[in-house]
Amino acid sequence: MVRPSLSAQPRHVHGKAVKTLRRSGVLPAVVFGHGVESNAVQLDMHEFELLRRKTGRNTLLDLTLDGGKAVPVLVHDIQEHPVSRAPLHVDLMVVRMTEELMVEVAINFTGESVAVERMGGVLLHLRESVQVRALPDHLPQSVELDISGLEDFDQVLHVSDITLPADVTLATDPTEPVARVQAPRIEEVAVPVEEPGEVAAAEAAEAAAQVEENAE
Repeated sequence: MVRPSLSAQPRHVHGKAVKTLRRSGVLPAVVFGHGVESNAVQLDMHEFELLRRKTGRNTLLDLTLDGGKAVPVLVHDIQEHPVSRAPLHVDLMVVRMTEELMVEVAINFTGESVAVERMGGVLLHLRESVQVRALPDHLPQSVELDISGLEDFDQVLHVSDITLPADVTLATDPTEPVARVQAPRIEEVAVPVEEPGEVAAAEAAEAAAQVEENAE
């Protein structure tokens, strides 16, 4: 299987001066990992953005540094702008293909819950991701949890209910809850409360009517 590729060049600009790189379409990055000294590099911003759109969180990449031999890497971390979400800095981790890695993967909720579809409940995601362990080329992009077992408001699905590929090991505590259905809220109908003045007026009117009736 051909892995997506990414090219990098040595970076000689550091600190606050990297702002000038970003303005020219260059993305600062660092390469680190087994048997590799931490190395400051730079990527083409446009190339990285295109790759980011086509690949998932745990996709294995072939990184070529300054035209040298490609090495397998994972995108370990991306620092983003808080508003535009544009990448500001990337950490690339060199991996060994024979050593398992522990990574965080998203939970993909599948199926339909009777408690949601027929009873009007609200599905609560108690966890959005779990940790798994696998060889670099077997890392999943996500794991699946079938919510069709949630047939009432008392049932809870746990990490142990998640479906995993045969070559992936769960690292998160299997007893941790992942999803349940919350019963719909019943809106209380407000009962009009009479003001003290209104009560007094009503009582006075009733007393007057009684007087008039007795006077007849």
